[in-house]
Amino acid sequence: MKTLNLSRIAASERAVTLFFLLLSILGGLYAFLSLGRAEDPSFTVRVMVVSAQWPGATVNELEEQVVDRLEKRIQEVENLYRIETTIRPGRADLQVEFHDYTPSERLPELFYEVRKRMWDEQGRMPPGVIGPLVNDDFSDVYFGLLAITAPGLPMRELTREAEALRDRLKRVEGVQKALLLGERPQRILIEFDNAELANLGLSPNGIFDAIEAHNRLLPSGQIETAGPRLYLRLDNALASLDELRAVPIRAGDRLIRLGDIARVRHGYEDPPGFLIRAEGQDALVLGIVMAEGTNGLELGERLADFVERERAVLPLGMELEVLNDQSEAIGQAVSLFQLKFLIAVLVVMLVSFLAIGWRAGLIVGIAIPVTLGLTFMLMQLAGMNLDRITLGALIIALGLLVDDAIIAIEMMLVKMEEGLARIDAAAFAWRATAAPMLFGTLVTVAGFVPIGFARSGVGEYAGNIFWVLAFALLVSWVVAVTFTPYLGAGLLPERGSGESTEAQAYRTPLYRRLRRWVEFCVTHGKLVLLATFLALVLAVLGMVGPVAKQFFPGSDRPEVIVSVFMPPGTAIGVTDRTVRRLETLLAEREDVRSLSAYVGAGAPRFFISANPEQPDPAFAKLVAVAEDADARDRIMADLNRVIAEGAFPEARVRVSRLLYGPPVVWPLVFRVVGEDPERLRSLADELRQKMLEHPNVVDPHLEWNERVPVAWLDLDHERLRLIGLTPRSVAEQLEFQSHGLAIGEIRQDIRSVQLRVQGLNEDGPIDPMSLELKTEDGRKVALAQLGRLRIRFEQPVIKRYNRQPFVAVQADIRGAQPNDVTGELWADLADLRSSLPPGYRIDIGGSVEQSGKADASIQKLMPLMVALMLIFIMLQMRSFKGMAVVVATAPLGLIGAVLALLLFRQPFGFVALLGLIGLAGILMRNTLILTQQVADNLADGQPAREAIVEAAVRRARPVVLTALAAALAFVPLTLDSFWGPLAFVLIGGVIVGTAITLLFVPALYAVLMRPERA
Repeated sequence: MKTLNLSRIAASERAVTLFFLLLSILGGLYAFLSLGRAEDPSFTVRVMVVSAQWPGATVNELEEQVVDRLEKRIQEVENLYRIETTIRPGRADLQVEFHDYTPSERLPELFYEVRKRMWDEQGRMPPGVIGPLVNDDFSDVYFGLLAITAPGLPMRELTREAEALRDRLKRVEGVQKALLLGERPQRILIEFDNAELANLGLSPNGIFDAIEAHNRLLPSGQIETAGPRLYLRLDNALASLDELRAVPIRAGDRLIRLGDIARVRHGYEDPPGFLIRAEGQDALVLGIVMAEGTNGLELGERLADFVERERAVLPLGMELEVLNDQSEAIGQAVSLFQLKFLIAVLVVMLVSFLAIGWRAGLIVGIAIPVTLGLTFMLMQLAGMNLDRITLGALIIALGLLVDDAIIAIEMMLVKMEEGLARIDAAAFAWRATAAPMLFGTLVTVAGFVPIGFARSGVGEYAGNIFWVLAFALLVSWVVAVTFTPYLGAGLLPERGSGESTEAQAYRTPLYRRLRRWVEFCVTHGKLVLLATFLALVLAVLGMVGPVAKQFFPGSDRPEVIVSVFMPPGTAIGVTDRTVRRLETLLAEREDVRSLSAYVGAGAPRFFISANPEQPDPAFAKLVAVAEDADARDRIMADLNRVIAEGAFPEARVRVSRLLYGPPVVWPLVFRVVGEDPERLRSLADELRQKMLEHPNVVDPHLEWNERVPVAWLDLDHERLRLIGLTPRSVAEQLEFQSHGLAIGEIRQDIRSVQLRVQGLNEDGPIDPMSLELKTEDGRKVALAQLGRLRIRFEQPVIKRYNRQPFVAVQADIRGAQPNDVTGELWADLADLRSSLPPGYRIDIGGSVEQSGKADASIQKLMPLMVALMLIFIMLQMRSFKGMAVVVATAPLGLIGAVLALLLFRQPFGFVALLGLIGLAGILMRNTLILTQQVADNLADGQPAREAIVEAAVRRARPVVLTALAAALAFVPLTLDSFWGPLAFVLIGGVIVGTAITLLFVPALYAVLMRPERA
């Protein structure tokens, strides 16, 4: 860079440079205002769900006849990570997950491959199987949830209003999908008195045929005329209850109306499969999915206007409430980060003013917004939003991008003290610092390469850290070698007259004290290296030992999540009664802004890390939105106290908050995998006993353990044959009298409503043995005559992991981090693991499994990171000795990082790991500039000892100043729940690492070069 001197050109061509300076500021302002706003970056959930239903089948029949076939076909698809299957009586749900390294653009193709195989299997399923049905929208994140309630209004009428509302909502700009959730399927019920039917000599099948004959849509012919074709139409639709009641039924030689022998009424799916309530009222929920590339804040404003308009025209008694609004979280997050960002900018400018004077500080202060403006322009071109990741990355970048401006302006100040003209000083700054700054910037950027290119979910989530830092740091170099010299030439005074020398500038008392320290380190180089090595060893031991480990921190969002786990097999009505009691507790609180309950399945995915649970009548979830984070913590504490006092002995009630990062339901999970369910239970119980002994483990339990009773009728087939019945006719009649049979559909406007017939029962639960069946010849037969009724016990659920049954042992953790507790328990389980029978194993799940995937994706790219760093260092240093000195300082940041984590009791997780990796690049960047100064001094003919000492002294001010500015810029991030651990790692690492580097590098040079004592 000796021929082309951008700094001289920029300082000389003032009009051109000013034009581009103003253009950068205006363009940056426009880009900042135009950038989209979002709470979190877009993140692909590589999961789909395949479901199949087989009414009447046991879990074992489903497993053998349906699930095993489907799993085999799904395993043919490439990039498959796992299939986690949940089988319940009559239903199976297969959660299909692809590897994190699967490119997002390939997922539609892979989803299609699964769907195609499921289509192929549909024709091979046993008779009566519904599906398999494929849901590849499982990963949809709902931007907003709107609840529609109308106490006293029939649900079918509320559904019609909700559908019209959904159609209008879909027309709002930025809404990709508007889905109606929580609809309870409508039924038209025909209820018969079985005794009356027997007296009239009517059979249910004859009635069913009569109804179908009046309802089925069939072609009725057409006439070809000389003009248009004339279609013949019949009025054969039973659209209303009155029309259905009027259907004629032949009883012997006379006709009677259906309404005379049956009760015809509107009804709903019973028992319900899924219930939603808002503020204690039955509700329908509209889920809003935001279109890609939409500004979340702007969509939030449009939705707020939509809600206000709709409230004004809703029918009397109907209410529209906002349960969840992501724009609110986006606004709070962006505003808070912008405030932290402004504080960081002011802190960095203040440090510059105090350290190098107000004129030089003003130049650095101008360089910051110019750099940020150009960075915003690049972000907009790359299609980025301002979100949690990019805003945090900008604050991190803020602490680093001032380095180049400070180094350039500081070099100009020194040379002007020697008497150089301002333009000549700018030109010298280019020759002396441009190359080291560029390669130092590239080294720093290379430190974040692993997260930028990690092929994993967390890499996709946090990858913009790399791109934002790369944009900001490279732009900061351009600003430092162009706009900074231009501003320096215009604002800095001509201080020197030629009488001052460069050496005199470094003879102040502070520099003399620093010089003595550096000379001591050069003299006692081996001792300094040994002390540094011991400190590094202690830091490594501290990181392995007392520093707490975690995956991702808890979210600062105000939602309180209450999960209700009833014993497997529990009826949904029983689950609902427990949920209503919890709703009553929460509804009484003034610090709860909104409350919604989801019974029979999980809540919709309103947060990117919240996986919706699959349908289960024994499960429910409540979401209480508190006023703020403090109110959330109070609510959680109060609920936990009530639960601990035994208010809900019938259920496992878990109170939690949202977590950042990939979905993790339970932080501590072990999977016991094998073939025999009884053996699995036994091994899992042993594991649970071990977990109970750990002081930090809370409520360890088996995910499924209980067996449920079933009434099993051992049929006497010989007697059945003599009576004239078959197992099929017995099953149909029992279904008819207990739960009802679906016999067709009634067409009503845009809906088809299922028509069900069932026995009239007004006396509560049915006694199976009191039921009477009817033979083909009209005789009545008591069920007790057909066989013996026994009570047996069955599995209410079976879980499979990649086609193998497993039992998960799950627990919460108190007073520790999941990674630490998991590691301790894994060691305690060594004897149990070694004694497992062949074919059985124990896997680690939960937070550790997810963090392991994330860490592995980072570690795969570590060799590339190291290679890039070495290339940049060698291109600058052009000697193995210089490269060795630079690389040796890379791990020194660990000393300060561990010290900061321990002092402030911060956990070390994935986010902190990113900071530690980037810290190596930051320190090597400073060392690169320092070692280049040594090389320049040696090239100027200075003795080795003097070259080493003077290089450390002369580079101390910019190195310390940039370290101080960086550390203070990171301070606002320490208050953030997501970025806090990373901020502490960078603050401790930069401060301690820089101090050690200034003393360690001279000592290392002394050992390598063995300079003579002066």
